[in-house]
Amino acid sequence: MQFEKSIEKLNNIIEKLEKEETTLEETLALYKEGSKLISSCKKEIENAKQVVSQFDVGEENESEE
Repeated sequence: MQFEKSIEKLNNIIEKLEKEETTLEETLALYKEGSKLISSCKKEIENAKQVVSQFDVGEENESEE
């Protein structure tokens, strides 16, 4: 569920940057927060890929038996 919340927060940041007038400091803070969220999402995607590949390897081994 963390991934979905991060994506939602990223969408909110994008909306703020597109619609609202923000100061330079606010823009930089939003950028920093967005960068952290993107990094977190990338890690979750990589973890999910590893889990899926483990399942694929397990299925291959079962079909060989």
